[in-house]
Amino acid sequence: MAYKDFISVIHNSTTRDYLARVNNPDYPKAKAAKLAKQWGYDYWDGNRAINYGGYKYMEGRWEKVAREMVKHYKLPKNPKILDVGCGKGYLLFDFLKVIPDAEIFGIDISNYAIENSKKEIQKNLQIGNATELPWPDNYFDLVYSINTFHNLHNYDLDKALREFDRVGKNNKYICVESYRTEEEKANLLYWQVTCESFCTPEEWEWWFKHTGYTGDYSFIYFE
Repeated sequence: MAYKDFISVIHNSTTRDYLARVNNPDYPKAKAAKLAKQWGYDYWDGNRAINYGGYKYMEGRWEKVAREMVKHYKLPKNPKILDVGCGKGYLLFDFLKVIPDAEIFGIDISNYAIENSKKEIQKNLQIGNATELPWPDNYFDLVYSINTFHNLHNYDLDKALREFDRVGKNNKYICVESYRTEEEKANLLYWQVTCESFCTPEEWEWWFKHTGYTGDYSFIYFE
Protein backbone atom coordinates (compact mmCIF):
# COMPACT_ATOMS: atom_id res chain seq x y z
CA MET A 1 0.00 0.00 0.00
CA ALA A 2 1.51 3.32 -1.10
CA TYR A 3 0.59 6.94 -1.61
CA LYS A 4 0.35 7.78 -5.31
CA ASP A 5 -1.33 10.92 -6.61
CA PHE A 6 -2.95 10.92 -10.06
CA ILE A 7 -5.80 13.36 -9.43
CA SER A 8 -4.48 16.63 -8.00
CA VAL A 9 -3.71 17.91 -11.50
CA ILE A 10 -7.47 17.73 -12.21
CA HIS A 11 -8.70 18.83 -8.80
CA ASN A 12 -6.41 21.85 -8.57
CA SER A 13 -7.43 23.16 -11.98
CA THR A 14 -10.79 24.32 -10.56
CA THR A 15 -11.23 27.62 -8.71
CA ARG A 16 -13.70 27.43 -5.83
CA ASP A 17 -15.52 30.18 -3.91
CA TYR A 18 -16.34 28.31 -0.71
CA LEU A 19 -18.33 31.07 1.00
CA ALA A 20 -20.44 31.74 -2.09
CA ARG A 21 -21.27 28.06 -2.32
CA VAL A 22 -22.37 27.65 1.28
CA ASN A 23 -24.26 30.97 1.32
CA ASN A 24 -26.10 30.59 -1.98
CA PRO A 25 -29.59 32.08 -1.42
CA ASP A 26 -31.34 29.86 -3.98
CA TYR A 27 -29.66 26.62 -2.96
CA PRO A 28 -28.70 26.79 0.73
CA LYS A 29 -26.41 23.94 1.73
CA ALA A 30 -29.08 21.63 3.15
CA LYS A 31 -31.24 22.01 0.03
CA ALA A 32 -28.28 21.49 -2.30
CA ALA A 33 -27.18 18.36 -0.43
CA LYS A 34 -30.69 16.90 -0.45
CA LEU A 35 -30.90 17.34 -4.22
CA ALA A 36 -27.36 16.10 -4.84
CA LYS A 37 -27.89 12.89 -2.89
CA GLN A 38 -30.56 11.82 -5.35
CA TRP A 39 -27.64 11.30 -7.80
CA GLY A 40 -29.81 12.53 -10.67
CA TYR A 41 -29.92 15.52 -13.01
CA ASP A 42 -29.33 18.05 -10.24
CA TYR A 43 -26.12 16.35 -9.13
CA TRP A 44 -24.59 16.07 -12.59
CA ASP A 45 -26.11 18.70 -14.84
CA GLY A 46 -28.15 21.03 -12.63
CA ASN A 47 -27.19 24.32 -11.01
CA ARG A 48 -23.51 24.77 -10.12
CA ALA A 49 -24.57 25.60 -6.56
CA ILE A 50 -25.72 21.98 -6.20
CA ASN A 51 -22.71 20.20 -7.67
CA TYR A 52 -21.05 19.96 -11.10
CA GLY A 53 -23.32 22.37 -12.94
CA GLY A 54 -22.99 20.36 -16.15
CA TYR A 55 -20.66 17.36 -16.23
CA LYS A 56 -19.52 17.20 -19.86
CA TYR A 57 -16.79 15.28 -21.60
CA MET A 58 -13.71 17.41 -22.21
CA GLU A 59 -11.19 16.14 -24.72
CA GLY A 60 -7.87 15.36 -23.05
CA ARG A 61 -8.95 16.18 -19.48
CA TRP A 62 -9.05 12.59 -18.24
CA GLU A 63 -6.69 11.14 -20.82
CA LYS A 64 -3.66 12.51 -18.97
CA VAL A 65 -4.82 10.66 -15.84
CA ALA A 66 -5.29 7.44 -17.80
CA ARG A 67 -1.81 7.77 -19.30
CA GLU A 68 -0.20 8.34 -15.91
CA MET A 69 -1.97 5.31 -14.45
CA VAL A 70 -0.99 3.09 -17.37
CA LYS A 71 2.58 4.33 -17.11
CA HIS A 72 2.72 3.58 -13.38
CA TYR A 73 0.98 0.20 -13.36
CA LYS A 74 2.49 -2.57 -15.43
CA LEU A 75 -0.65 -3.93 -17.06
CA PRO A 76 -0.79 -7.05 -19.23
CA LYS A 77 -2.13 -7.11 -22.77
CA ASN A 78 -5.92 -6.78 -22.94
CA PRO A 79 -6.19 -5.79 -19.27
CA LYS A 80 -9.49 -5.87 -17.42
CA ILE A 81 -10.09 -2.45 -15.82
CA LEU A 82 -12.86 -1.54 -13.35
CA ASP A 83 -13.98 1.94 -12.27
CA VAL A 84 -16.01 1.89 -9.02
CA GLY A 85 -18.12 5.03 -9.05
CA CYS A 86 -17.60 5.52 -12.77
CA GLY A 87 -20.16 8.30 -13.24
CA LYS A 88 -20.54 9.01 -16.95
CA GLY A 89 -17.51 6.87 -17.78
CA TYR A 90 -15.18 9.58 -19.09
CA LEU A 91 -11.99 8.15 -17.59
CA LEU A 92 -12.83 4.65 -18.79
CA PHE A 93 -13.42 6.02 -22.28
CA ASP A 94 -10.01 7.70 -22.21
CA PHE A 95 -8.35 4.49 -21.04
CA LEU A 96 -9.30 3.05 -24.42
CA LYS A 97 -7.29 5.80 -26.09
CA VAL A 98 -4.24 4.55 -24.24
CA ILE A 99 -4.99 0.81 -24.35
CA PRO A 100 -7.51 0.20 -27.18
CA ASP A 101 -7.74 -3.53 -26.41
CA ALA A 102 -8.54 -3.10 -22.72
CA GLU A 103 -11.73 -4.65 -21.33
CA ILE A 104 -13.39 -1.87 -19.39
CA PHE A 105 -16.09 -2.11 -16.74
CA GLY A 106 -17.82 0.58 -14.71
CA ILE A 107 -20.32 0.57 -11.86
CA ASP A 108 -22.17 3.51 -10.34
CA ILE A 109 -25.15 4.08 -8.07
CA SER A 110 -26.55 6.76 -10.38
CA ASN A 111 -29.03 5.62 -12.99
CA TYR A 112 -28.88 9.12 -14.50
CA ALA A 113 -25.11 8.94 -14.91
CA ILE A 114 -25.28 5.59 -16.70
CA GLU A 115 -28.10 6.76 -18.98
CA ASN A 116 -26.11 9.89 -19.87
CA SER A 117 -22.68 8.27 -20.10
CA LYS A 118 -20.39 8.16 -23.13
CA LYS A 119 -22.47 6.31 -25.72
CA GLU A 120 -19.41 4.50 -27.05
CA ILE A 121 -18.96 2.59 -23.78
CA GLN A 122 -22.42 2.68 -22.24
CA LYS A 123 -22.80 -1.08 -22.66
CA ASN A 124 -19.78 -1.55 -20.38
CA LEU A 125 -21.35 0.33 -17.47
CA GLN A 126 -23.92 -0.83 -14.95
CA ILE A 127 -25.88 0.40 -11.97
CA GLY A 128 -24.74 -0.98 -8.65
CA ASN A 129 -23.31 -0.35 -5.21
CA ALA A 130 -19.67 -0.43 -4.13
CA THR A 131 -20.64 -2.67 -1.21
CA GLU A 132 -21.56 -5.54 -3.53
CA LEU A 133 -19.42 -5.87 -6.64
CA PRO A 134 -20.73 -8.57 -9.03
CA TRP A 135 -17.36 -10.00 -10.06
CA PRO A 136 -15.22 -12.91 -8.79
CA ASP A 137 -12.09 -12.59 -6.68
CA ASN A 138 -8.93 -11.25 -8.37
CA TYR A 139 -10.78 -10.52 -11.60
CA PHE A 140 -9.33 -7.15 -12.58
CA ASP A 141 -5.83 -6.16 -13.61
CA LEU A 142 -6.59 -2.62 -12.45
CA VAL A 143 -9.42 -1.46 -10.19
CA TYR A 144 -9.73 2.17 -9.19
CA SER A 145 -12.17 4.55 -7.54
CA ILE A 146 -12.00 8.33 -7.69
CA ASN A 147 -13.97 10.53 -5.28
CA THR A 148 -16.49 7.87 -4.34
CA PHE A 149 -15.65 6.16 -1.05
CA HIS A 150 -16.01 9.29 1.08
CA ASN A 151 -19.68 9.30 0.03
CA LEU A 152 -20.29 6.10 2.00
CA HIS A 153 -21.40 5.88 5.60
CA ASN A 154 -19.03 4.06 7.97
CA TYR A 155 -21.21 0.96 8.05
CA ASP A 156 -20.92 0.67 4.25
CA LEU A 157 -17.34 1.87 3.97
CA ASP A 158 -15.96 -1.22 5.68
CA LYS A 159 -17.70 -3.63 3.32
CA ALA A 160 -16.99 -1.54 0.21
CA LEU A 161 -13.25 -1.38 0.88
CA ARG A 162 -13.13 -5.14 1.37
CA GLU A 163 -15.09 -5.69 -1.85
CA PHE A 164 -12.83 -3.33 -3.75
CA ASP A 165 -9.73 -5.18 -2.61
CA ARG A 166 -11.32 -8.56 -3.30
CA VAL A 167 -12.03 -8.09 -7.02
CA GLY A 168 -8.60 -6.65 -7.89
CA LYS A 169 -5.30 -8.41 -8.43
CA ASN A 170 -2.24 -6.31 -7.67
CA ASN A 171 -3.06 -2.89 -9.13
CA LYS A 172 -5.59 -0.91 -7.09
CA TYR A 173 -6.06 2.81 -6.52
CA ILE A 174 -8.44 4.91 -4.42
CA CYS A 175 -8.73 8.70 -4.24
CA VAL A 176 -10.88 10.33 -1.54
CA GLU A 177 -11.52 13.74 -0.04
CA SER A 178 -9.69 14.56 3.17
CA TYR A 179 -8.40 17.46 5.26
CA ARG A 180 -5.21 18.29 7.18
CA THR A 181 -6.15 21.52 8.91
CA GLU A 182 -9.22 23.20 10.36
CA GLU A 183 -9.25 25.53 7.36
CA GLU A 184 -9.33 22.61 4.94
CA LYS A 185 -12.00 20.93 7.04
CA ALA A 186 -14.18 24.05 6.90
CA ASN A 187 -13.69 24.35 3.13
CA LEU A 188 -14.60 20.70 2.68
CA LEU A 189 -17.76 21.17 4.73
CA TYR A 190 -18.66 24.29 2.76
CA TRP A 191 -18.06 22.71 -0.66
CA GLN A 192 -19.16 19.09 -0.40
CA VAL A 193 -22.76 17.96 -0.89
CA THR A 194 -22.50 14.17 -0.70
CA CYS A 195 -19.61 13.38 1.67
CA GLU A 196 -20.50 11.12 4.61
CA SER A 197 -17.06 10.03 5.83
CA PHE A 198 -15.06 13.05 6.96
CA CYS A 199 -11.60 11.67 7.68
CA THR A 200 -8.08 12.99 8.08
CA PRO A 201 -5.34 11.21 6.10
CA GLU A 202 -4.43 9.26 9.24
CA GLU A 203 -8.03 8.13 9.68
CA TRP A 204 -8.26 7.03 6.06
CA GLU A 205 -5.04 5.08 6.45
CA TRP A 206 -6.57 3.43 9.52
CA TRP A 207 -9.56 2.40 7.42
CA PHE A 208 -7.30 0.94 4.73
CA LYS A 209 -5.33 -1.12 7.24
CA HIS A 210 -8.43 -2.13 9.17
CA THR A 211 -10.10 -3.56 6.05
CA GLY A 212 -6.97 -5.13 4.60
CA TYR A 213 -6.84 -2.86 1.57
CA THR A 214 -3.60 -3.56 -0.27
CA GLY A 215 -3.62 -0.96 -3.05
CA ASP A 216 -2.49 2.61 -3.56
CA TYR A 217 -4.32 5.74 -2.49
CA SER A 218 -4.28 9.53 -2.53
CA PHE A 219 -6.26 12.44 -1.12
CA ILE A 220 -7.66 15.66 -2.47
CA TYR A 221 -7.80 18.71 -0.24
CA PHE A 222 -9.84 21.90 -0.36
CA GLU A 223 -7.18 24.49 0.28
